[in-house]
Amino acid sequence: MEPSSSSLQVETAERKQSSPLRKMFAVSSIAAGIQFGWALQLSLLTPYVQTLGVPHAWSSFIWLCGPISGLVVQPIVGYTSDRCTSRFGRRRPFIMSGALAVAISVFLIGYAADIGHATGDDLTQKTRPRAVAIFVIGFWILDVANNMLQGPCRAFLGDLAAGDQKKTRTANAFYSFFMAIGNVLGYAAGSYDKLHRIFPFTETKACDVFCANLKSCFFFSILLLLILCAIVLTCVEDPQLKLGSGNTNNGENQDVQTGLLCSCFGELGAAFKELQKPMLMLMLVTAINWVAWFPYMLFDTDWMGREVYGGDVGSPAYNDGVHAGSLGLMLNSVVLALMSLAVEPMGRLVGGVKWLWAIVNVILAVGMAMTVVITNAARNERRHDGVMAGHPSTAVKAGALSFFSVLGIPLAITFSVPFALASIYSSASGAGQGLSLGVLNVSIVVPQMIVSAISGQWDKWFGGGNLPAFVLGAVAAAVSAVLAVILLPNPKPADESKASVTVGGFH
Repeated sequence: MEPSSSSLQVETAERKQSSPLRKMFAVSSIAAGIQFGWALQLSLLTPYVQTLGVPHAWSSFIWLCGPISGLVVQPIVGYTSDRCTSRFGRRRPFIMSGALAVAISVFLIGYAADIGHATGDDLTQKTRPRAVAIFVIGFWILDVANNMLQGPCRAFLGDLAAGDQKKTRTANAFYSFFMAIGNVLGYAAGSYDKLHRIFPFTETKACDVFCANLKSCFFFSILLLLILCAIVLTCVEDPQLKLGSGNTNNGENQDVQTGLLCSCFGELGAAFKELQKPMLMLMLVTAINWVAWFPYMLFDTDWMGREVYGGDVGSPAYNDGVHAGSLGLMLNSVVLALMSLAVEPMGRLVGGVKWLWAIVNVILAVGMAMTVVITNAARNERRHDGVMAGHPSTAVKAGALSFFSVLGIPLAITFSVPFALASIYSSASGAGQGLSLGVLNVSIVVPQMIVSAISGQWDKWFGGGNLPAFVLGAVAAAVSAVLAVILLPNPKPADESKASVTVGGFH
C-alpha cells in the first residue's frame, strides 16, 4: 500500500525554540565552500575543456548538467530530506553525501588529463577523448553534488530558526554573505596563475600549467568545503525524524518513501495548474531574463582569453586572458555583495522592486552590447597598432574589467527580486510560497538548458567566437526590461515590506 503524503503522520524531534545564531552561522559557512567550487566552474572549466580538444561550438553542451540537476535533483533532494528518517538527522546525511561527491568529482576533473593519458590518449592529438569523458563525468557529478548540498543547507537553516522570522532573515543574510565570500575566494584563486607552485606534483606530462593551476584551485576548494562540513556535522544537532506509526515495518517504510517521491512531482505539477496570471507573467519575464544571463555565465572568461587578449586555446595569451577574466569575476562578486545591501532601499527609491528589475535589465543590455565595442577596440589594437596578443592596452583592460564590475549591479537584483515577487504574488493569491518558488526555478533552468544547447552552434553560424551569444543576451535583456514594465502587476507597498529580499545564487 502506498499512502499519500497528506495521510502520513510524522512525529519529529522538532525544536521547540530556535537555535543560537552561532549554529546558523556555522551551517551558513558551508555556502562559502560550495560557492568556491562554483566560482571555479564559472571561471575556468569552459576554457579547460577546450584545452582537452572539445570545440568551442560544443563546449556549452557540457553545461547542460547544471540546469538539469537543478530541475531534477534539487526538488528530489529537498523533498526527501524533509522526510529522511536517518538516525543522523534529516539534513546531515545529504550534506555528508554531497561533500564526499564533491571530493570525488574534483578528483576526476583535476586528473582527467592524467587519467586519459594513462588509459591511452595520444597527447599529440588535439582531441583527447578519454580525458574528455572523465572530465564530463566529474563535471556532472560536481553539479549534482552542489545541488545536493545547497537545498539541505538552506532547509537546515529553516529548521534551526524554528519559525522565528527575524532569525530566518538573519540566517539567510549569513548564507548570502558566505556565498559572496566563496565567490571572491574562487575568482581570486582562478585569477592567480602561479598557485600550482604550491603543489609542484600537479604539473605532469599530460597536464600543463593551466591544468595544474586548476588542480591546485580545486584542492583548496575541497579542503575548505570538507573542513566546514566536518564542523557542521559534528557541532550542530539535527534531530531524527520518525514516522508516526510505531509498527510500520521496513517494507512499508520503503513504500512510504516511494509515495512521497512521486507526490513531490505531483505537487509541482498541481502547482502549475493552479498558477495565477501574475506568476505566469513573472515566469515569462524571468525566462527571457535568463536567456540574457546564461551566455555571460558560460563564456565570460573565454571571451577575455579569445576576443580581448587575442589568444588561441592553450596559448599563454589565452591563459592570461582567462586569469584576467577571473579577476573581473572577483570584482563582479564584490559589487554584487555590496549591492545586495541596497536592494530594498533602491526598490523603494525607484517606486518598487518591479521597476528596479526593469532598470537594471537595461544596464544588463547595455553591458552585453558593450562587449562588441571592447572586442573591436582590442582587435583594432592588434591589427593596426602592432599590439601583440596577450598585451591589450590599459584602456581595453579597464573597459573589460568595468564590464564585469558593472554587471554585478543587475546580477544582485536578478538573484533577489524575482524571488521576492514570487513570494508577493503567491501570498496575494493564497498559493504556497514553497511550491511557487519551486515553479519559478523551472523558468530559470529551462532557458539555461536551451542556451546551453544552442549557444555554441549559434556562435558558429555567425562567425565563431562569443559575440553572437552576447548580442543575443543584450536583446533578451532589453526585451525582459520592457516586459517587466508592461506585464508585471505593481505589488502593494504593504506586500513588498513583508517579502524577504535576499540575494542568493543559482546552480
